[in-house]
Order: sequence, then C-alpha cells, then structure tokens
Amino acid sequence: MREFSVPATATVAAEENLTDMVWANAERFGNAVSFRRRVDGTWVDVTARDFAAQVLAVAKGLVAAGLQPGERVGLMSKTRYEWTLLDFAIWHAGGVVVPIYETSSAEQVEWILSDSSAKAVFVETSEHRATVDSVVAGLPEVRHVWQLDGPSGDAAGAIDELTALGASVSDDDARARRKVVGADDTATIVYTSGTTGRPKGCELTHRNLLSEVKGGITAFPQLMQAGNSLLVFLPLAHILARALSVCGVYTRVTMGHTADVKNLVEDLQSFRPTFVVAVPRVFEKVYNGAKQKAHAAGKGKIFDAAEATAVAYSQALDTGDVSLGLKLKHALFAKLVYSKLQAALGGRCTNAVSGGAPLGERLAHFFRGIGVPVLEGYGLTETSAAACVNTAAAFRVGTVGRPVIGTSVRIAEDGEILIKGDIVFRGYWNNDQATSEALDDGWFHSGDIGELDEDGFLRITGRKKEIIVTAGGKNVSPAVLEDRLRAHPLISQCMVVGDAQPFIGALITIDPEFFPAWKEQNGKAGSATVADLIDDETLRAEIQTAVDEANQAVSKAEAIKKFRILPVDFTEAGGEMTPSLKLRRSVVATTYKQDIESIYAG
Repeated sequence: MREFSVPATATVAAEENLTDMVWANAERFGNAVSFRRRVDGTWVDVTARDFAAQVLAVAKGLVAAGLQPGERVGLMSKTRYEWTLLDFAIWHAGGVVVPIYETSSAEQVEWILSDSSAKAVFVETSEHRATVDSVVAGLPEVRHVWQLDGPSGDAAGAIDELTALGASVSDDDARARRKVVGADDTATIVYTSGTTGRPKGCELTHRNLLSEVKGGITAFPQLMQAGNSLLVFLPLAHILARALSVCGVYTRVTMGHTADVKNLVEDLQSFRPTFVVAVPRVFEKVYNGAKQKAHAAGKGKIFDAAEATAVAYSQALDTGDVSLGLKLKHALFAKLVYSKLQAALGGRCTNAVSGGAPLGERLAHFFRGIGVPVLEGYGLTETSAAACVNTAAAFRVGTVGRPVIGTSVRIAEDGEILIKGDIVFRGYWNNDQATSEALDDGWFHSGDIGELDEDGFLRITGRKKEIIVTAGGKNVSPAVLEDRLRAHPLISQCMVVGDAQPFIGALITIDPEFFPAWKEQNGKAGSATVADLIDDETLRAEIQTAVDEANQAVSKAEAIKKFRILPVDFTEAGGEMTPSLKLRRSVVATTYKQDIESIYAG
C-alpha cells in the first residue's frame, strides 16, 4: 500500500463561509472588475462593489420570500453570470444550492427536487419552466418557481422580482443572516450525473469548497491572481466549473460566461482569457478542428510536421535534452503554426486546466509543445473537484499530478484510489448506506484504479467497475485504449468491450463535424451518411489505423481485435452520455447489444 500526503498550508476557520470573499473584495477592491457580462454582443464590466450589491439585493429578496437557513434551493440554468450571482445570494441568505443540469429530464428534475426537499427552484427559460411545472404538483415543499429570463428573453425576470421583493428587508438583517452560516454547514448538494442508477446527492460544506479554493490558489499561483481572466463555458452544474468560479471570485480573477460552445472560438477571441478550464473532449475538439482545417486547406503536411515537432519538443523537455535541431524546428513552427493555434484560444492564454476525464498523453505533449501546457488534474464531485493536479512547478505528463494541500492519497491493496482531507464531502444526502460504503474512517473510496510514483504523482489506470475480464482471465482497463482512439480526428466516441469474451472489441462512432471534410478528402463527397459507409473499405482502413495506433499502448492480450462502426454518435439526448460527457456504459451495452454480439459472432 502506497500513500502520499501534502500538508495543509492554509486552514479554514470555523466561522468562515463562502460569502466572506464577496464582501472582502467589495470593501478592499471595490473597483476591481470581477466579471465581464456579454450584453448585446459586448462585454460589460461588473466591479466587485457592483457584484456585492447585487448579491445582497437578491439575498434580501430570498429572505423576504421566506427562505430559512439550511433550506435547499434548486438552480437549473445554462452557464451564465446569473448562476454565480444566485450561488452567492442563496449562500448569503443561509440557503443550500442544489444545481440541476439544464438538459435534465422531467423525471430527473423531480427526483432531485424531491430528494433534496427543495423549497424553491430557479429556472432559466420557459422550456425549463414547463419541465418543472410538469412535476411540481407532486412536490408540495416547493413554494416558489422563479424564472431568470423574462417574457422577452432577457434577464429581467427573477433577479428584478427578488430585488423588488427584498426592498423591505434591511441590509443589516440580511448581513446578519449570512453570519448564521459557518464552515461546517452545508453549502450545496450536487447530484452526480451518474453512469448507472439514480443520481446521489453529494453534500459539500463551506469548508469543503473553501479548502478546494485554497488548494487551487496554492497549485496555480500564476493563474489565480487578480488581473488574470477566465472564460467559463463548462456547465456550472458540474463541480469543476463551479469550484473554479468560486476560486476566481476569491482571487479576483475577471470571469466571463458563455453557454453556447458552438461560438466558443469567437468568444475566446473576444474575451481573450489568460487561461481556460475544460474537459478533455474540448481539447480534443480544438486539436481535431485545427488539423481538419489545415488538411482541408492543403496544409496537412505542414500541420503534421508541426504536430510531431511539438510532441517531440515536449517529450524532450521531460528528459532535459532538447537538441539544437529540435529547437530550430520548434521555433520555425512557432511562427508558422503554433501562434495561430494560440490565437484560437484568444492570444493571451498561457495555460489550460483539464479535468473530468483522462487526457491522452500525446494530446498533453502537443499542447505543451505549442506553448499552452494543459495542467491535468483529478477529482470527483465527492472531493469538491480537484484532489490532485499538475502544476507549473510540478508537472508530469501522463499523470494527474500530486495531491492538493491538506490532502492524502492512498492506493489500496486492490489498486483503488482512496482520498482523505478537508475537500472530501460529508456524505450522500439521505443515503446512509451509500455513505458508509464510500467513506471509511475519513477515507473516500473513489472507485478509480491508479498508481502513485515515488514523488507522489498519481496515474489513473482505470475504473474499478469498468475493468473488463476476458474469458482468458485477462484484466483490461478500457480507458487507455479509449483515450487514444478519441484523439483521432475522425473518431468521436468509443467503448471497449470484451467482458467474458475471448478477445477485446470496440464500438466506435464517427465525429459528425469532421466527417464531411473526410468524405471530401477521400472522394466520397455528397449526401452519404455514416450508415451508408459503415462497410466502406476506406473508412474502415482509416479506423483500423487508429486502432493499430491505440493498440501500441497495451499488450497483445489487451489489444482490440475487432471493431464495429456505429451509424450514429453517442449523445446526452440519446442517453449514452452524461451531462459531463462521461460514457454510460450500461446504456450503450443495452442499446447496441446486437452490435456487440456481431463482434463475437462466428
């Protein structure tokens, strides 16, 4: 059993809570720009003083509406400025925030509001309102449903309504309310999107999130400082985006929000963040998009050479042996190619942070090689986001870094990753059995499999429940193969199969954004769909090349022997993906049972 601990260099006092930072910023740095809001296509500044005044006004409205300390409030919305405003306003009124993904079904919304005994819920749009209205009759505890967007689609709904309602509550009374809450009170109940079964509510305290914030500041001192900027585009219902947003408020990083990732490149170029935070799929899309564009423009050979140079340069940095020839090639491509890739991220981006799923090693080397190191971390909702993270000072590609301050990581006898520290959640809301199974003497059983090296860097090798055992008794972790396959521009998603089977197989979906360009490059332009080309020799040869490359990372017994191309992509709407873009393996296995059987037929 191997264990590595990082001592706490910053502690959370018993009387602290998450709203302290709002008032500290307003009083000491009132003119600092805390946010930039997108209004009619223009970024408009919101100062620390403005933000505190708005938080207070909405909190007073919540108090006037009857919200009591400790009561839960649902929040269903896309990523936008008002989400963060409501987060702090609900905490200021002594409440507990219950995030709901804006893509959630009526059944999911009903379960979360019912299980959390929510007294009120915020929705963003009329569509969200209709979803809540369809189930609210069976939720007698829900007293209020507030809609953010007014009838004209602007944000003149709930915020204005609560501000007007709270006019009768004194500032002193509202400020007294926030002092009722301490570090060990519940701040939020985050329902895990869940790859199986009903979502469980992770109960996170103010201490949990403040400990995560202090860990983030220690890990990223160059990024988490006043004057830097962050564009938040991940769902704020996801703990990663939420924790980084709170950290941004604490450190006075200027933040912007965008929910439409289709316009992400344009938003990045207009907002010009100094760093970005994303899940690996976003970095895969940036890389694949750039590669597709270069090949379509007849510059594929230049891009491929630049890519190989970036990877080789990053790998050489690890060994400390960068040859003169490699330095010259890297400098040339920095002008020809890398500068354009950096421009796609806004031109000021010096680092990126990745979490939520594993990032392939080649992709990590590529981004570091072009001058935008992706600092990969690891954590779960139950650990308030990051439990481990790579930093500028301690960066090892292929790992998820060392534990954050005040955190211990242990590898159990069966390889499971155990985590302990102030970032670890209190337990699952209304679920003592699940809590007792997950927590043992303060150690959280993550369900993930990993390895700790002698310097404390953690490497994720698989998920306990996802380990495939072939008919020959070989244990295979699908993550290594799947990460490599998804790095290919033509491949969107994949799922490795083979439990109790004689060999490993894979279901593969085609990236709908890259597919048209691939057809054109291969003389198959027209209306042909993926379904039309499933048995096409050229398409299968392209996928086989990707499979062969992925197989180089594993032994022959673990290698993919056969694959099946599916006619449609895995999606959240189809039920195969969670809102945080994790694969629901049980759903895929059921939906595509015949395709899996066809891999092993005969």
